[in-house]
Amino acid sequence: MLQIAICDDEQYYRKKIQTLLTQYFYHKDLEYSIQSYPSGEVFLSQRENSVKYDIVFMDISMKELDGIQTASQIRAFHSDTQLVFVTAFIDYALEGYKVNAVRYIMKDTLDTAIPECMDAILHKMRLAQVTFSFIDGDATLYTDNILYIESQKHKSYFYYMQPGLVNSVTARTGVVTYQIYEKLDLIEQKLSEHGFLRIHKSYLVNIKHIRRLNNYTAFLDTGEELPVPRVRYQSVRELFVAHKGAL
Repeated sequence: MLQIAICDDEQYYRKKIQTLLTQYFYHKDLEYSIQSYPSGEVFLSQRENSVKYDIVFMDISMKELDGIQTASQIRAFHSDTQLVFVTAFIDYALEGYKVNAVRYIMKDTLDTAIPECMDAILHKMRLAQVTFSFIDGDATLYTDNILYIESQKHKSYFYYMQPGLVNSVTARTGVVTYQIYEKLDLIEQKLSEHGFLRIHKSYLVNIKHIRRLNNYTAFLDTGEELPVPRVRYQSVRELFVAHKGAL
C-alpha cells in the first residue's frame, strides 16, 4: 500500500490536496492511504512518521516548525521518502532542493501540478524498485543497490547494498544477501529494463557497479572480481561499452 502524508497548517489546502489525490487514484490499480497533519510538530510527534511515508506533501511556510525544518528531520532518518513542497511563495525553491525535494509546486497550480507530480513520482518508483519472493519472504529492493545475483545449484543469491549494515558472511560493509529459489534466466528477464548484464552463466551483474572489464574479469566498485568466460567476453565487453557510452 502506498502511504501518503499531507502536512499543511491550512485546512483548505489539506482537503484540496487530498481531493486531488483521491481523484488521481480513482482509475489507478493501486492501494493507497492518505493522512493529514496540521503542522510539522504534529507530524513529527509520531516518531514513526519520519520513516513511514512513501510520499509527503509539505507546506513550507508553516508556523513554528516550517516545512524545511520538518523535511530536514525526515531526511535525518530516511532518505527514500518522496518530498513534495507545496507553497504560495516562489522564494523558497532553492531551500527545497537542499533536502532533495522531488517537486516544488505552487498552490495556485495544484489542479494541474498534482497529477503531473504523481505521474513522475510513480514512474520513478516503479523504475527504481522491484519485488521478489525470497526464502525469508517478499522484499522490495532498489535496483541501483543490487550489486549482482549469483546462481548456485537451485538457489540464486542477491548481493544488495544496504548502508549502515555489515553482512556477517561476506564482511562487506553495507552488503546483505537475499536467497531465492529462482533460475537466473527468469531473474534476468525481470531485471532486463534495469541495466543488468549476464557476464557468466552464474552471474548477473548491475552494470552501474562494474568499474571496468579486463583480462576476462569484471572489476566491481566494491573491489570484487567476477570471472567472464572467454567465449562470452567480447559480447559482454561490447554491451558494457555501449551502456557506458549512453550514460
